[in-house]
Amino acid sequence: MKNGLKRKLALATIVYWFLLVYIIGALIWWLVLLQKQNESIAQLKLLQLNQSSVSANDRTELEKKRQAVREEESRNTTKYLGEGITFLALILIGAVFVYRAVRRQLKTQQQQQNFMMAVTHELKTPIAVAKLNLETLQKHQLDENKRQKIIQMTLQETNRLNTLTNNILVSSQLEDGRYAVSKEELNLSDLLKSSVSDFRNRFPERSWQTGIDEEVEIIGDSLLLTILVNNLLENAIKYSPKEKTVYCSLYREKGRIVLEVKDEGIGIADEEKKRVFEKFYRIGNEATRTTKGTGLGLYLCKKIAEDHNADIQVTDNSPTGCIFAVSFKTAK
Repeated sequence: MKNGLKRKLALATIVYWFLLVYIIGALIWWLVLLQKQNESIAQLKLLQLNQSSVSANDRTELEKKRQAVREEESRNTTKYLGEGITFLALILIGAVFVYRAVRRQLKTQQQQQNFMMAVTHELKTPIAVAKLNLETLQKHQLDENKRQKIIQMTLQETNRLNTLTNNILVSSQLEDGRYAVSKEELNLSDLLKSSVSDFRNRFPERSWQTGIDEEVEIIGDSLLLTILVNNLLENAIKYSPKEKTVYCSLYREKGRIVLEVKDEGIGIADEEKKRVFEKFYRIGNEATRTTKGTGLGLYLCKKIAEDHNADIQVTDNSPTGCIFAVSFKTAK
């Protein structure tokens, strides 16, 4: 959490407590005044009764009137206390909701600012690399191996750019309900193989191990499922060393279809596992984080999984790393 957000939260907390104490103090003062007024009215009525001249036969009636005044005073006291406690409870409940809403809003605002900074960086980097590579090809006569290497680097950066823009666009459309999720029969085995093959070409230095059952078919949206698979593979690449293997598998289990992507990276702390699928959330401290990303990838994976009647979970890999598993409930 950055200093700017801490200052805003501190200011909001001070204002919140000041207003809350003021309102509660005003409520208590109002109750005290009402009770004093109630006592004064009761004393005045009793005084009037005491000053009235009555015969011996009317003393019983007078005592009944005095008792009625005392009972009325007691009822009013109970009423004022009940109303005060009710108002106080409503104020406290409302204050809790307001305080939480303000904290959420400030944190969301900070996350959005971090997201914009990350997106700006993520957009500028591939554009700058592609521009530099193209200028190099234009100005220098290179041998074929160097040319192919530069072209490969440029393709990697443009693929990164394409993934980023797809994530932003699809995330916005899914949230607004503007994306019409298609329900077509597709071969998930072929889709996964195609994505893994693309990543093999993009990251030839990485080691890949796959276990993909043949002819696994589901009903779904091919674009969304491709984004889901690519984001999981991209995530495994980002958070594991280059010398480590990325594992990808697809299999049937107890009437379900399970897609798994495993890495041997740094892993995810237990307290962060519940939050990795939140929008804009990124693991670690914003000030010290070095891994590229926008905080949309895993959030989008969860949205896509839900739209396909599937569950997505993250667990620990052994000895290190993570396992992201998508379990489709409607296996065919």
